[in-house]
Amino acid sequence: MTTLAAVGTFVPTERVTIESYADAFDLTPMQVRVFRRYHKLGAAARSSAPLTELLRLALEDLALTGEQRGRVRYVLYARTFPVVVAYPRNPLHDAVEAAGLGHAQAFAVGQQACASGLLAVDLAGRLLAADGDDGLAVVLAGEKAFTGEARFVPETSMFGEGAAACLVAASGSRDRLLSYVARLRGEFDGDLEEVAAEFQRIYHDALGEAVTAAVAKAGLGLDDIAAILPHNVNQVAWQRTCKRIGYPLDRVLLEHVADFGHVFCADAFINHRTAVERGLLRPGDRYVIAAAGAGRGATFSAMVFEH
Repeated sequence: MTTLAAVGTFVPTERVTIESYADAFDLTPMQVRVFRRYHKLGAAARSSAPLTELLRLALEDLALTGEQRGRVRYVLYARTFPVVVAYPRNPLHDAVEAAGLGHAQAFAVGQQACASGLLAVDLAGRLLAADGDDGLAVVLAGEKAFTGEARFVPETSMFGEGAAACLVAASGSRDRLLSYVARLRGEFDGDLEEVAAEFQRIYHDALGEAVTAAVAKAGLGLDDIAAILPHNVNQVAWQRTCKRIGYPLDRVLLEHVADFGHVFCADAFINHRTAVERGLLRPGDRYVIAAAGAGRGATFSAMVFEH
């Protein structure tokens, strides 16, 4: 059974505010106020460091022992955008080499946009199970907000910079994966402006259905779920989703939305780290990690874990 053996994160201290985006994205004063007061999203993490350094710092925080490092068989880089740096640079392989993991097979997973982090965890567990030994895998996430599209989603979210690294094992007693559901919506494979309205219309129902389906697949009910660790798109999205499925909003970890922004695929692991450090998850608690991604189509996915 796939487990999360350890989680490392890096979130820079620098911030960019929604006010600073006003000129670049033609935001009116009212739109700026809506972001702060309605979406509860006023700033996003930003770093002057290159992407390789962000990934390296997350791997460093993972604090792998020499024995664990030698057992790492795969490194999966979960990312939102198909291209994250200019050719021929390769931040993944540079970071992996710097972390002493050059012996591992390293590749990117990005077919599900911001939901690719959950896909990478599932794929890592499947690869390790097929090997049938004590190998380990590392899932990396985090990107630079290097274009307008990667910095800001109109009326929805701000992207933040940071990174996360998750050590995955094929079995273990800590954070065991109980179920995984991914709903792929191919009808949203088109120009974003053309499908945006319909995507927003079905968003909350689709995300809520993925959460409830994953919980049911684990043989549980929503009352059994101690917490939801969300992607940090905005607070309103989760208010509406929770209302639809009847889940208490105060059990969704939303404290990083206003200050970190949506840190691409790294949100799940950053929120996991916070939940563990704050004692929000007790031994035996079942919790959900959920995400949605839009790019070549749309994906709504959720995983249920036992802490």
